[in-house]
Amino acid sequence: MDQTAKDTFYVGVNDRKIDLFEGIYKVPNGVSYNSYVIIDDKIAVMDAVDEQFGDEWISNIKSVLGERQPDYLIIQHMEPDHSANALRLANEFPKVKLVGNAKTFVMLNEYFGTDFAERRVVVSDGDVLSLGKHGLRFVFAPMVHWPEVMVTYDELTCTVFSADGFGKFGALDADEPWEDEARRYYIGIVGKYGKQVDSALKKLSALDIRRICPLHGPVLEGDLARYLGLYSTWANYIPEEKGVVVAYASVYGHTKAAALLFAEKLKNLGCNVVLHDLARDDRSVCVADAFKYSALVIAGITYNANLFPAVREFIENLTERNYQKRFVGFIENGTWAPVAAKLMRERFGNANLNFAENSVKVRSALGEDSRAQIELLAREIAENI
Repeated sequence: MDQTAKDTFYVGVNDRKIDLFEGIYKVPNGVSYNSYVIIDDKIAVMDAVDEQFGDEWISNIKSVLGERQPDYLIIQHMEPDHSANALRLANEFPKVKLVGNAKTFVMLNEYFGTDFAERRVVVSDGDVLSLGKHGLRFVFAPMVHWPEVMVTYDELTCTVFSADGFGKFGALDADEPWEDEARRYYIGIVGKYGKQVDSALKKLSALDIRRICPLHGPVLEGDLARYLGLYSTWANYIPEEKGVVVAYASVYGHTKAAALLFAEKLKNLGCNVVLHDLARDDRSVCVADAFKYSALVIAGITYNANLFPAVREFIENLTERNYQKRFVGFIENGTWAPVAAKLMRERFGNANLNFAENSVKVRSALGEDSRAQIELLAREIAENI
């Protein structure tokens, strides 16, 4: 069993069976459910795992502990992929105590019909639980991304057990860049709660952190400033790179042709361009890229006197996650009564965005007027990124 720090062992599992995380996000490389054991005078298990992996998880714990038994199960987050086996552990080890905050035990009662009244340890923000040499300090992080969430700082090893923070999609043996799947995970699941994430980061900034152990994805060591910096960028809705996401949906190919021509014009002006077909590309990747880059142009059609569903849902995904601090433009297509540009602008509401003065109106297919409008919009976007 891998040792993540002195006296700290990984006992989590990889899920290669899963196709949709939270029933929404495609995870072709699976996901990990991480759990850790800290061995001292007292033994703490850090979080449980998804229900279907209870046997493997208990076996991992026993292989690390041998004849010893855990004293505490620390429950940082009650989402079922991390808490579903809490009752299983409590039944397996009758002397184990469950550690959480007041909201944790309300949720335990809701899920399992018991709040473990005789076996619970209720902690407050800043409390320290001594295991012997290891002191576990609890730092509350409400709404990152559930109200009961807390993270745990091991004062001996300077390790932060970060709950869902700093997690990523992908099983631990997946060979893929951390940033891409961590961004998609963060924006999709935590992106709405940037203010709360930023508050948690400020709390953690006072600590000497040498290692981050998330509930999904690899243990983070080494250049922690890289990970902390990205999280601060994401939490404050700051673009990571200058560039333009051109997102389109097309029925008969004419709107796609306008989007491709527009992308070509941008590239000729020296812009970094990412193209997405909203009807076919993974929606969570489209959304994550919209947050990654500094500008977004959406090409949509008028459909049933409304927006094409893929475009409507894309904008909803953005606004639900507080999309802001970007430059946004629109290309619309309509054979009669085109209203797509107007509706797209309205759906962004009062978001903190800058909108292009120019827009493109395609009447059925590209023509001389719409090609000229594409040129104008491309120049305006290039000048503003």
